[in-house]
Amino acid sequence: MQELGLAYAWQTGDMVSKTIAIVLLIMSVLSWGVMIIKTVQLLKLRGMTRRAVTSFWRAENFDAGVEQLNTGPGNPFVHLAQVGVAANAHQQQQSSQLHSRFDLSDWLGRCLKDVLEEHLSRLQMGLAILASIGSTAPFVGLFGTVWGIYHALKVIGTTGDASLAQVAGPVGESLIMTAFGLFVAIPAVLGYNAISRRNKGVSHALARFAHDLHAYFLTGARVNVEEASPGVPSNAADKRFTNATVARTTS
Repeated sequence: MQELGLAYAWQTGDMVSKTIAIVLLIMSVLSWGVMIIKTVQLLKLRGMTRRAVTSFWRAENFDAGVEQLNTGPGNPFVHLAQVGVAANAHQQQQSSQLHSRFDLSDWLGRCLKDVLEEHLSRLQMGLAILASIGSTAPFVGLFGTVWGIYHALKVIGTTGDASLAQVAGPVGESLIMTAFGLFVAIPAVLGYNAISRRNKGVSHALARFAHDLHAYFLTGARVNVEEASPGVPSNAADKRFTNATVARTTS
């Protein structure tokens, strides 16, 4: 009696079957690698988002707010804040040349939009791999199954023995490829959906922060500030923060 299993399927498989198995294994490693990397990235961004929503707008001045946000390289909120200050200072210094072409709102909006789109595109990195693996892995496994059944039928045609004992083994081994393909595809699809959902939350937070910066540099206050700092009215804290920021950009 033949011993069936993964080892037997690998030993008895031809070059095509082994190639399909290797491709599915590579797909699985890639999908899990992307999911782990994106999960770590989103966990870091979650902490950055929390600090951007609370600590930044409660700081005494702009530098203190950026320092509270800056917990490591690649912080998109710090990048947005720095670009906003640079764009505001540049427009004020070059107002005589740029006034006829750009007002402050248009200039700030363009600069912040460029940075925002750059970081949003980074959030999407890796999702195409998960989508591709999730959609193609079942068909790769199905191809392996069809190929295995074809060879099983070919053996039956050669030997002339179509008994259940002769057919069950090869057909059962070929069905392993379909299971392998589903095993690769299902985590990739679930990971894609989970990461896409988290990305939407981070994208919304980045867009809101950029909008608040835009409104802040134009009017001196955020839009719909709920609570500036404990024990301090919102308008007073915004005014204090604005004076420090204006003094910094005009100095």
